[in-house]
Amino acid sequence: MGHLEHAAFGWLTPVLSYAMACIGAALGLRCTVRALDTTGPARRNWLLTAASAIGTGIWTMHFVAMLGFAATGTEIRYDVPLTVLSLVVAMVVVGAGVFAVGYGPDRGRALVLGGLTTGLGVASMHYLGMAALRLHGTVSYDPLLVGLSVVIAVVAATAALWAALNIKSPVAVTLASLVMGGAVSSMHYTGMIAVSVRVTPSAAELPGATAMQFVFPLAVGLGSYLFLTSAFVALSPTAGERAATASAQRPVESAAL
Repeated sequence: MGHLEHAAFGWLTPVLSYAMACIGAALGLRCTVRALDTTGPARRNWLLTAASAIGTGIWTMHFVAMLGFAATGTEIRYDVPLTVLSLVVAMVVVGAGVFAVGYGPDRGRALVLGGLTTGLGVASMHYLGMAALRLHGTVSYDPLLVGLSVVIAVVAATAALWAALNIKSPVAVTLASLVMGGAVSSMHYTGMIAVSVRVTPSAAELPGATAMQFVFPLAVGLGSYLFLTSAFVALSPTAGERAATASAQRPVESAAL
């Protein structure tokens, strides 16, 4: 069995990956709150942004954490198409969960369906990303820990969506995002503890790209997207703020007439 290292760069990758998960969760929750305050195309657009933010945050968290993953006796490569597919799956499945909450007529049923769908999307992204690993040897999993990681993902997603439905203040959403980021990170590392690798030494060149060749640049790009979108959302007035501004302008306009 190969010795596995989950934090080859010390605390750098766990802390940075947690930050990415929190940013994605915060942005997704804020966008969901904005969506629930609007109707028509605006609601759809906010929900699309929420899905892309949560999916991107989860994917970036996973692969930033994977930068610290190493196995003694073998190099590690990543299958590029599968890695990209894991990102698409994350956004599509999380999007289905977010839209279930945004448009579900029964909030309770929508929360259960959305939490289950989103949680399974998180887990699917994780294990599809793990399937993209290429190394000299075979990878196996402890089924009990895999099941626990899926449960953590579903509970975390349900709690986050509940927060979006019931918590409106920015401070409360921030706290909920910190909790969700911690839960997503816990799910990731629970899934990683489930991993064991039987190394088969070989001089053959592995297919795929190294983490620094592909995963790191893509993670930096997606992280930049999260920061820029967060700034846009933070600077965009809410429906309540727009209504307050319009109310304040009416007396001024009436006085001018």
